[in-house]
Amino acid sequence: MSEAPLCAAPDRAPRAPGFAVPSTACDCHLHVFGPAERYPYQPTRGYTPPDSPPDEMRRLHAALGLGRAVLVQASVHGTDNRAVLDAVAEAPDRLRAVVAVTEDVTEAELERLHAAGARGFRVNLVDRGGMPFRSLDALDAVAARAAPLGWHAELLVHVHSNPDFAAVARRLPVPVVVGHMGYAPAAALDSPAYREFLALLRDGRVWAKLTGPNRLSAADRAPYADVAAMARAVVEAGPDRVVWGTDWPHVMLKGVMPNDGALLDLLAEWVPDEAARHRILVGNPAALYGFPA
Repeated sequence: MSEAPLCAAPDRAPRAPGFAVPSTACDCHLHVFGPAERYPYQPTRGYTPPDSPPDEMRRLHAALGLGRAVLVQASVHGTDNRAVLDAVAEAPDRLRAVVAVTEDVTEAELERLHAAGARGFRVNLVDRGGMPFRSLDALDAVAARAAPLGWHAELLVHVHSNPDFAAVARRLPVPVVVGHMGYAPAAALDSPAYREFLALLRDGRVWAKLTGPNRLSAADRAPYADVAAMARAVVEAGPDRVVWGTDWPHVMLKGVMPNDGALLDLLAEWVPDEAARHRILVGNPAALYGFPA
């Protein structure tokens, strides 16, 4: 286990954002880790995260004023979803999960996961340590089984460099949610592949998460000014299919560790209209994850 690089810890002193955050605002993308003795990591993982348990998550959200959250299964846990599901069980009215499953997951297992708070399955084709899907082509059968539950498929994929992505997004029988605004560098905004991604947003074929600006920017610290145009293009293309998240605890970070309050303030810069921000923070997550409206 010591061979996987240890990630830096997140900023443990998040500051309050500079705008009024709705009480039911949702952090739609974060992870929980530790203790490793209880929730062990996959030996094939690409990194070793810092302990970031649910208590730390709750302190983060109290500081930011966020009332809801979606815990996303990290690659280091493979298909052992206990860390996220145990956290959701502590507050099932305001927490949801996106889990990892194998290609042969049964309908009965999907129903069990649904009852535990899962609303989607994740396929990580970027940091794949421990993740079970071989390729985007392997999604079809699982998506067909998950569709009756109203689930979505969340993809971590570089949309600017994966030639299969658009075709898969168009054919899957479930909504497709893409992390980190498509996980393309800010400089790829005008590329043909990224324009196709924006077209998929406009056509209602995909959702996008306004997450990870530090993973897209050429800058090593906030405010990641070169990402602003990409974020605004995503919101313009799919105002009803965009959600926001911290990406806490920012594993595999390159650059200066951001303060999560500063990341939330970026949303106000990208989306200055209060009603549009409310839709991104409250209305859209309620529709996607099944929170009360």
